Amino acid sequence: MVCKLSIVIPGGEHAGAILDAASIPAQGDVLQLGSVSVKVVEVRELLPPRGEFHFVHVTGEIVSQPSASLAAGVKGAGD
Repeated sequence: MVCKLSIVIPGGEHAGAILDAASIPAQGDVLQLGSVSVKVVEVRELLPPRGEFHFVHVTGEIVSQPSASLAAGVKGAGD
């Protein structure tokens, strides 16, 4: 099975993503989008499956992301 996921994170600074997955995620699953972890809140199939190909919309919320200093590549005072 190939799933084309459209991932949206409402109200967040993250733009979301479109990616391929081997299976349809379930509510509560955590997806990794680069360095950001996103918890799946809602899953909806956008179109009926075409053979082994599924089009799926996922609404998520950020559960972890790198700190601003790590994202900017800033080292701490002890480094």
